Amino acid sequence: MKIQPVVLSGGAGTRLWPLSREDHPKQFLSIFEKESLFQKTVRRTLDAGGGDFLPPIVVGNEMHRFIMAEQLRQLDVDATLLLETDRKNTAPALTLAALFSLEQGCDAPMLVMPADHLIEDAEVFQSAVSRSFDFANDGRIVTFGIEPAHPETGYGYIRRGECHPQGGYFISRFVEKPDVQNAMAFCKDGQHFWNSGIFLLKPSVWLDALATCEPEILAVCEKAWSARSRDGCFLRANAGVFSECKSKSIDFAVMDYLGESAHHMLPEGIVVPLGTGWSDVGAWSALGEVLHADERGNAAHGDVRFTRTDSTLAIATSRLVMCVGVRDLVVVETPDAVLVMSKGDVQEIKNEVEKLNFEGRVEGSKHRKKYRPWGWYDTVDAGTQFQVKRLVVKPGGALSLQMHLHRAEHWVVVQGVARVTKGEAVVVLSENESTYIPQGVLHRLENVGEGELEIVEVQSGKYLGEDDIVRFDDMYGRALATNS
Repeated sequence: MKIQPVVLSGGAGTRLWPLSREDHPKQFLSIFEKESLFQKTVRRTLDAGGGDFLPPIVVGNEMHRFIMAEQLRQLDVDATLLLETDRKNTAPALTLAALFSLEQGCDAPMLVMPADHLIEDAEVFQSAVSRSFDFANDGRIVTFGIEPAHPETGYGYIRRGECHPQGGYFISRFVEKPDVQNAMAFCKDGQHFWNSGIFLLKPSVWLDALATCEPEILAVCEKAWSARSRDGCFLRANAGVFSECKSKSIDFAVMDYLGESAHHMLPEGIVVPLGTGWSDVGAWSALGEVLHADERGNAAHGDVRFTRTDSTLAIATSRLVMCVGVRDLVVVETPDAVLVMSKGDVQEIKNEVEKLNFEGRVEGSKHRKKYRPWGWYDTVDAGTQFQVKRLVVKPGGALSLQMHLHRAEHWVVVQGVARVTKGEAVVVLSENESTYIPQGVLHRLENVGEGELEIVEVQSGKYLGEDDIVRFDDMYGRALATNS
């Protein structure tokens, strides 16, 4: 039994703003213990044992490529990284993975998993996948259903048909997000599952089904894939071609056509109960349920204090948050934005973020903390003709060989060992040592120690934009690009 994991990691996660933003969405956040949702998704296939799972295929957005690569490196996983240059939803993403898999001579069933879901019991999940293998290997499309825990209007539903002799149920029909009345009925009738968005099917089966239901998506993806490029460990679909692809989910492209009134050219659809705790962590209310509330219904993450407070979710990322005498609130603190919202309005956050983006507010889509292939930086202070950054460079990491035309920089080593190139000179700096980089001087910063290198950088000059950079060499292939 061989199964090809496919992790779909292109989501923006705007419903968990300000914690999740376009440049660093929820799948990459380490809210749950030390690993991100993305890492937990990959790990589900690593911990299975027995060699049933092939190395994963990860499909994600180009802007997140270095985050994905770093989080996979932390797991010591050798995955294939396929990059989308535009966000086109899950159907095109899965199509790229299927084309790659078949090109490698592999038509093993793909276990298709969103990167941002939380599953409580990995062993139960793996057991459900194993029980479903024969269905998928015989050419059926398998989806995994969750028994509804409450009437939920934010999820799609699957109505089950008759029991299959080998287990699971035939799919009667897919139901899109219902109103409250229907959600209550679905929760009580015992005939409906929440649609988990997790699938098991062969690459060839997916492409054949797509050719029937959405031939235009298949044609564009085939063209974009045939004109792909390789950039180090990344495979990138052709940007110009892929931009022409329709944006459509797996459900709307194919799954909605399965069931009792299915297109006669489509394979049978089977729904298998997952049988373990599951959440798509798609809203603040869902996150509150996952974090487990105290006896007064309060849930917290970070440095949070509750006094005479009920049914409140509070998240603190960089400072103390105190909630006194309030109830039914969501309070989320980040270094550059704070959200205070009634629990009844959690579905409104997406619209509010769209307003921020329309107004050109950078907080709508970007964090203050910026991730780069060498590590990350955080702008901790800024004023007229100066700004202060905290840089953390991972072991073996190096900034590009570069110069700035409009600013000078002062570097102070707070932790670790740095090798600094400055013009023709190369020096090694340890903790509490510093150097000055004049405007227009060629320079590079490298971490030559065993642990992280932490630097405080003070920039001064009349223009301090990130586009003031001229690269001459870069170990990450960015020599002709801007932004460090």
